[in-house]
Amino acid sequence: MPDQHEPVREYPTALGAASLDTITLLGQDLADDVMGQVGFGELAFWLASQRRPSKGETRVFEAVLAALADHGFTPTAIVTRLTYLSAPDSVQGALAAGLLGGGSRFLGVTEDCGRFLHERLPDQLPMDDAGWDEIALRVVREQREAKRFVPGLGHHVHKDGDPRTRRLYAIAREEDLVGPHLELFAAIGRVHPQVLGRTLPLNGAGVCGAALADLGLPMELLRGFALLARTAGLIGQLAEELRHPVGNDIFLSVDLHNRPVDPDPYRPS
Repeated sequence: MPDQHEPVREYPTALGAASLDTITLLGQDLADDVMGQVGFGELAFWLASQRRPSKGETRVFEAVLAALADHGFTPTAIVTRLTYLSAPDSVQGALAAGLLGGGSRFLGVTEDCGRFLHERLPDQLPMDDAGWDEIALRVVREQREAKRFVPGLGHHVHKDGDPRTRRLYAIAREEDLVGPHLELFAAIGRVHPQVLGRTLPLNGAGVCGAALADLGLPMELLRGFALLARTAGLIGQLAEELRHPVGNDIFLSVDLHNRPVDPDPYRPS
């Protein structure tokens, strides 16, 4: 039995709590003040930042979530469908499998770009585009000399421009929420051809990272917001798998059509 003289430990939280007849969330009555009053995107922002976002901040945040929700048959979508094929009794397993695939090649660029920009912001912010361009030139040159890529610069499909980039910048401008991260990334987009000798598009997922950073959300959680968005997309993938299943065809295309003729293809020659 526990020592009766041992002090009671408290674990305070500013998030949710429940009593016999009420539930509170973020200091609000969940039933009366949140349900039907606060949208999910607004609530997710509020939970992460511990402050209720403005309408403009909510609009930018939800635009980011929409931009990252689904990109078709990416590895995360395929593994979700295949896991559901293997374990249809485990929707959570299928969703988790897809989310676990969010890394440096898919989804991770949102976090990578936001962190990259944040670490390179000067103490004294420029007052005009010329000042931002000067900083951007230095940043791109440093990456080039170190033989490293600039996170979020380039896209394997949208060679002539990511449509999400234009729209996210437009929304941020309309809401007066273009902050230093978006400013620096835009400057990188303007000046990098001088250093690299070619023009690359600003990846929309990278712009999402810059926008999230400008909203003041924690750098450590940027990938979490990308995963939040992709969860909705993966639910959509599962819903489509129920209506028009392709998981078994994907499995059979590997199992039946790619069997090696040699019974021991890995035998040393």
